[in-house]
Order: sequence, then structure tokens, then C-alpha cells
Amino acid sequence: MKKHTSIPFLELESIPLLIKDFLMKKVQGYEDHILSADNLRKQLSAKEKTFLQPQRQLLYEVLATQHAHVEISEKQHANLEGLRSPDTFTVTTGHQLNLFTGPVFFIYKILQTIRLADDLSRDFPDKKVVPVFWMASEDHDFEEINHFKTENGYYETKAKSGGAVGEIIVGDDFFISAFGQEFSDTVFGTELVMLMKKAYKKGHSLAVATRILVQELFGDYGLLMIDGNDARLKKQLIPTFRDELLHQKLAKTTKSTVESLIEQYGKVQVNPRDINLFYLNEERNRIECNDGKYSIVDQPFSFTEEEILQELHEHPEKFSPNALMRPVFQETVLPNLAYIGGNAEMMYWLQLKPYFDTLALPFPVLVPRSSLLFVTDKTLSKVNKLGLQIEDFFKNFALVTKNLLLKDNEILALLQKSEEVIDAQFQEIMDKAATTDPSFGTLVDAEKTRQLKSFHRMRKRLLRAEKIKQQEKLQRLENLFLTIHPGKTWQERVYNFSVFYADHGRDWLQTCYQQSATTTPELIIVSI
Repeated sequence: MKKHTSIPFLELESIPLLIKDFLMKKVQGYEDHILSADNLRKQLSAKEKTFLQPQRQLLYEVLATQHAHVEISEKQHANLEGLRSPDTFTVTTGHQLNLFTGPVFFIYKILQTIRLADDLSRDFPDKKVVPVFWMASEDHDFEEINHFKTENGYYETKAKSGGAVGEIIVGDDFFISAFGQEFSDTVFGTELVMLMKKAYKKGHSLAVATRILVQELFGDYGLLMIDGNDARLKKQLIPTFRDELLHQKLAKTTKSTVESLIEQYGKVQVNPRDINLFYLNEERNRIECNDGKYSIVDQPFSFTEEEILQELHEHPEKFSPNALMRPVFQETVLPNLAYIGGNAEMMYWLQLKPYFDTLALPFPVLVPRSSLLFVTDKTLSKVNKLGLQIEDFFKNFALVTKNLLLKDNEILALLQKSEEVIDAQFQEIMDKAATTDPSFGTLVDAEKTRQLKSFHRMRKRLLRAEKIKQQEKLQRLENLFLTIHPGKTWQERVYNFSVFYADHGRDWLQTCYQQSATTTPELIIVSI
């Protein structure tokens, strides 16, 4: 496996404009939160002043408890112990508890987080930087995470949805036996099946299963996992949650930022609600406040102001942050320098700095995660034989197809030449028309438009004719596109990591680690 090429995000049409503007320092107020040595030094200084020793000790105790049921590596042990020191910081990513990791970018974002932590520990030799994976155990959309796909299979587990997904118990193992059949003849297929059986043993919760799985894959890299669904962690958020219940400060402080983003980019990733908290019981439901009464959506009970504040103080674990409040939770309980996430995550983080400022909470450096694409040498050879480069498959592909089919086309060249002649002739007539009645000039202009439109129609018909004539080439092109973009989207959003691990094992993980770009987000294309 070796790097074939890479494409910076700034050159990819599909990357959102907001992300590109952020990377080019065009998003006002976030210039100090782009990945750079200077910005990281500022973040180190800010966290040293605000993340105090009692918080460190509590974090250590929580993580020690949460890792007690897995056999941690020496590097994990050193990282865990290091968190008690004022010279230790974290780099964090987070993700849902997808079945067997879900799409493969789950793997990429964790390995990039590990790589960045390792690089920063080297670049700041008097500091220690620890990689952390935030488990989104409180999400309630089980249908979003209960499956994964391979090249030839779709695997799903069943359970009742509605509550915190981390507490859902694994009750079926049919997907394991079906998975084993698909990968029985691969080099590392047996290892994958054993890993799946260990993690998704009947009776395990999804939080336990994910912890086992992530531990097996990344424990030797020193990664620590944190489950925010913990009363000790949430106790630190009582003042913030209280303020949100009483004053709806998140929505109010980010209002102008949200309006500005909508004006510039047409939308925001997540619209703040009046109260950005859920109530977590058997289900996870939004909290709303009307006329002084705090109701739980789709539940028959409610609270007075006094009652809900009492509930918060006595049972902080029952209050669950939504997507916009979770970053505040994370940055409160971790000595964090940087957060690595996908484009969608970055876009909702970019709504939040005014709220962080109000809380006097340091806002982290934001790192849009890089992407990886694994293609076979055979696929690259087919691309070259068509006279294309792999980069062409990430451009406007309709235009790429058109240019390929009409390359060196004599009829197209003749049409272009004729159009230029006619355009020049009409321009000469228009120049003379200025000396006569204006209505004549209007007639000439309309006739010019009509005739030039006919050339547009002829080019469209020519392309249609060439698609029929070059049907075989067109089919090869479309098949290649689907090989590179399974399901007509990026490979990393479709395939599970098992597709690559089955043939290459842990060497593939090491390749992903080595190729992870930590300075500038890019699409990294690796030949296998």
C-alpha cells in the first residue's frame, strides 16, 4: 500500500464553502482556531489557566473506572496517569456507536486524532498530548447506527429505539454468522469474526461493545475512551445546564452568528433550540418550557422551575446535551487543545464561539478530518487507459464525461468555428444597426440569440449521439465511477473497515495512521 496522490480540500468541489472559508481564515472570529503551532500554544496557555487540578483528578478517576473492564496497554496506562499532570492535554474526536464502527471514516478520524496527539507530543516536548475518543452513548437514533455495509453485504442488528443507544443490549447475533460467511475466505476474516463475537456478545450494551471494539483496534496506540453518560462528569455541568434551563443562553448568544451564517451560506448545520437539553430516562426526549412549566416532549409529566432545578442537582445524569451543547460538555471536562471532526461537525462548531466566550470556556482548535480512498492498481490502470486521472472522478463528472466523449471531435470543432463566424457576422451587423432605427437593432439581437441557441442544441444532440456511438467507453467510465464512488458517494461513507482489514489486517491500520494528514485537510488516495 502506498500513497498515490492527494487532493487538498480547497480544490474539491464537494467540500462545503463554509469549511473552505474557515480554512482560508475568512470566517470572522475563528482565525485563532485553525490548526497551527501558534494557535496550539495559545490553546495550551488557555487550558493551563482554566482546567484545574480538581478537574484533572476527577477526569482521571472517571476514566480509570470506565477503562476498568478492558485490559489497557502500557501506552494507555501512561496516558491515563499523565492526565493528572498539569502538563498533559488532549486531542479529541467523537462518534456515534455504530454497529462494528459503521462507515470506515470512523477509523480514519480516530487514527488522525492519534496521529495529531503523537505529533504534538513531539512538537511540544515539555507537554504530553493524549488522544481521546468521545463515545456518543447518549444519542437516541438507533436506526442511524444499527447497521453497516461491505462490498457485498448489509448487516443489521435489532433492538428497541428511543432511549440512550449506549444502554441498548445486544440481543441477536445473526449478523455475526452472516458476516462470517462473507469473509470466511479472506486472510484476516477469522480475526474479524472473533473480534465481532467478543464485542457484540449477547448481553453486552452497545457502549460496552463499542468500548471493547475500539480497545482492540486502538489500545496499542494509547487511545483513551470517554463516555459522557456519567453522573460525575455531568455534575460539573450543573451551572451551565441550569443557565440553559432558566435563560436559554446558547440560542440567545449565538443568534447573530446563526443569522450571519444563514445569510452567507444559506443555512446552518443545526438550529439552536430554546433549550438545548434532553431529559434522559427510559427514553431521551427534548425539554421545553412554556409558561414556567418544563415539559418533556412525548412524555406525560412535567416540572415546575423549582422541581426541574432540584432534579438537575440531584440527578445530573438525567440531563443530556444535544449536538450543540455536547461541545460545551466536552470542553468543560477535558483539557482539550483540538477537536477533529467531519465537515458537518465543523459547521455546527462554527456556530458556537460566542456561547463559549460567554461561559469563559476556551474554544478549541478545529481540525476538519482528512479523507482516505483506497483503490486497486487495476482500477488506477483502467483510469489511465481512458486518458483520465483519479482526480477527475472528484470533479463535475458530467463535464468530465462530456469532455472525454467529445475529445478531438471534428464535428464539435466545426460547430465551434461556425458559431464564432456567425457571432462575428452578427456583431458587424449590430455595429451598423446603431445608425438606424432602434427596433432594427432589437430584431438583429433577437435573431442572433435564436441562431446561437441552435448551436447549443446541436452540441447537446452531438453529445447524445456520441454516447450512443461510444456506449462501451461510456459504460466503462460509469463502472469506474461506481467503483470509486460506491453508491454514488465517497467510499468512506459506504464501506465498513472490514472491507480493507480482511485482506491487510493491522498493516492497513498502520497505513491509515501514517497517511493521516494533520496539517491541511485533504483527500488522500492510496493504491492497494
